[in-house]
Amino acid sequence: MRRHAQRGAALVVSLIMLVLITLMVITALNLGSSNFKAVSNTQFRDEAVASANVAIEDRLSSTFNQAPVDAAGHLPTTTHDVDLNNDGTNDYSVQVTPLCISASRDTSAQPSSVELPPEMTVPSTWNTVWDITAQVTNADTGAAVVIRSGARVQLTEVDRNLACP
Repeated sequence: MRRHAQRGAALVVSLIMLVLITLMVITALNLGSSNFKAVSNTQFRDEAVASANVAIEDRLSSTFNQAPVDAAGHLPTTTHDVDLNNDGTNDYSVQVTPLCISASRDTSAQPSSVELPPEMTVPSTWNTVWDITAQVTNADTGAAVVIRSGARVQLTEVDRNLACP
């Protein structure tokens, strides 16, 4: 009689074990996919920051006398398309806006007490300090980041008058 009462107990126990194993697998998949998303987001952000740095370096290496500043003291915003992986497709679009913070005359380039003819003198140079804002976007991944960077740029007096009044 005892054997008769235990019929089906193995089935119930195995169904409970199957449900528990299924829940463990679903939990593991959810944890794995959320970790993948976190790592992907970190990679996209790091790529966006690298793109901003490339665009800022590109802007700093260009001339600062392209156009006079606006009323707020900004040079015109320039757009740089960055191809990080060199596959011929632009990965990120970066808008770079430099803002002149200050300018001071560079006295280190001035000649000493020796009088030189005008053609041999060093032109007046200025040390300018810039606050550069780079807004990065990627339409494919949705990555967007804003980077602010500071830089010191040595400009001639003519360029300083145009770019950093």
